[in-house]
Amino acid sequence: MEMFDLSGKIAIVTGGNRGIGYGIARGLAQAGATIVVANRSVASGQKAVETLKKEGGKAVHIPLDISKVSSIAAMVSEVVRQFGKIDILVNNAAVIIRKPAEEYTEEDWDTMVNTNLRGTFFCAELVAREMMKRKQGKIINISSVLSQMGQVGRAIYATTKAGVSHMTRTLGVEWIKYGINVNAIGPGVTITEINRDFFKTHPDDFQRIMNGVPANRPASPDDYIGAAVFLASDAANYMVGQTLIIDGGMTIV
Repeated sequence: MEMFDLSGKIAIVTGGNRGIGYGIARGLAQAGATIVVANRSVASGQKAVETLKKEGGKAVHIPLDISKVSSIAAMVSEVVRQFGKIDILVNNAAVIIRKPAEEYTEEDWDTMVNTNLRGTFFCAELVAREMMKRKQGKIINISSVLSQMGQVGRAIYATTKAGVSHMTRTLGVEWIKYGINVNAIGPGVTITEINRDFFKTHPDDFQRIMNGVPANRPASPDDYIGAAVFLASDAANYMVGQTLIIDGGMTIV
């Protein structure tokens, strides 16, 4: 359908080198968008770009450390220099540290909050400034099912993702007057490069989580492509500040 066509759109995907970010980048590229893979590891980012190109997509890599506002500003400036505009931002870059709540350190807090919450906000802000010039744009924040529920060993991560969902609500109502739609995706338990080894070494944790998933399977990054393409497209022009929870039913049992 034409309303889902992203041809000619420039889409930044932070953390688009792997996991959910790469899966979404791949889906947006298949819908016609040119992808900017923005992440810290140059080698990993360039590898993702090469794979996207082999599959027929258009993509470039631009370095980004989302925990540093100066790095975000440099990335945004470079995208505008190369392409003249930004149509879509997928705010995906995040980190997770799993521990009992009583064992977290100040450093753990700063690491997750600076990346997952502070970085997400300032990336949205600096990209939105460019989108405001053209009175249009789509910002998709990657939240989590843990924005809606608690889970053992993830107290700080869940707090940051609840913040991302509420940030999405407030930015959504504030920026829609500029033609910018801000929404979010809330993934459930997903097998990615980041957590595969953790779940292998913590099978009891994995099984406890899966016992609460009616779909009876974890998600893969491809399970979020449809929602991302929808939120990035004209089909979502009346969506404002929502978090689409895609969790195999976790939050309704």
